[in-house]
Amino acid sequence: MNPADTAWIMTATALVLLMTLPGLALFYGGLVRSRNVLSVFMHCYAIACLMSVLWFLAGYSIAFGPGTSGIWGGLAKIGLTGVTADSLTGTLPEILFFAFQMTFAIITPALIVGAYVERISFGFIVLFSGLWMLMCYAPVVHWIWGGGMLADGGIFGDTGVKDFAGGIVVHETAGLAAIVLAVMLGARKHQTTPPHNPGLVMIGAALLWVGWFGFNGGSQLAADGGAAMAITVTHISAATASLTWALWERIKFGKSSLVGIVTGTIAGLASITPASGFVGPWAALLIGAVAGILCQEAVVLMRNRLKVDDTLDVFAVHGVGGIFGTIMIAALGAGSWTAQLGSLAIVGVYTVVVTVVLVLVCRAILPMRVDLETEVNGLDLSVHGERAYDITS
Repeated sequence: MNPADTAWIMTATALVLLMTLPGLALFYGGLVRSRNVLSVFMHCYAIACLMSVLWFLAGYSIAFGPGTSGIWGGLAKIGLTGVTADSLTGTLPEILFFAFQMTFAIITPALIVGAYVERISFGFIVLFSGLWMLMCYAPVVHWIWGGGMLADGGIFGDTGVKDFAGGIVVHETAGLAAIVLAVMLGARKHQTTPPHNPGLVMIGAALLWVGWFGFNGGSQLAADGGAAMAITVTHISAATASLTWALWERIKFGKSSLVGIVTGTIAGLASITPASGFVGPWAALLIGAVAGILCQEAVVLMRNRLKVDDTLDVFAVHGVGGIFGTIMIAALGAGSWTAQLGSLAIVGVYTVVVTVVLVLVCRAILPMRVDLETEVNGLDLSVHGERAYDITS
């Protein structure tokens, strides 16, 4: 065990949890109507709790167990069987590696929350999120980070897919699941209400930005120059994408908005995530510059042309950003085109199929959507019996 590595990953674990609680909750909560803000907080909080328990019971074993098929890790480490305070993963205590990866298992299904807010049944989403993490997210983790079929020595030979911190594992899977849920759920009845609290959106984005240092820098699994570089390129990409999003918004509409610039931040963070361990500062500048415009145009495509009510643009920002960053690894010569594109295709098809099946199964058990009266009046009071503010909009 290396004490410096251990101390850094303990810190990174806290930073990644900060991304969901409270970062993502505030970011998403500020974007919805005031009568739905508590429902968003509830979704994020409940998912964080449930994923933590499920990751302990089976998720970690499926993702990082000693499976030999390349498809899943098996159940040898179910309930952390055989994992003690003295067990090591590289230079880290394995129990710390478990905790660090648990925070990724929390934020990935939490990202999907943005696709279905303001109209979905709470019971449905609890059931769906738990099954999705175990049956979609955890196997994909094994394929790429757990030595499975897409890693080095897998189906792409010695040059496996390069996904440093989750462009495919986190952002592609969450983004595609978001599209499936949005389509199968149907659009909101009222889609024109502006964000009720842009200030909360900015605070949430700022917390996400800080937490992302643990997300990407921690993925080095060591306190070394590689972690420092990952943090640096993460910051450069985020800052650049924020500026290009704001500039592009001003060119098109004559104004740069607060919600716009912070959404650009998230686009830059998502786009650099898969490449953060393989590229330098100039490449990060390029990735961020393109991401701010690319993801903004993806929002326009999804909303105005395809008419998909992915409420808070999960696919356009996270999905497109993660896919773009994964492709840029090959474009910049840091990975194989075959492995990068092939892995995107395999994981993409798998995610869509599993998500569709799980939606069909879960809605046969529980109602998927709230009734019209609940949707119009807001989920906070109708579903959770609470109200965020004295005056609702």
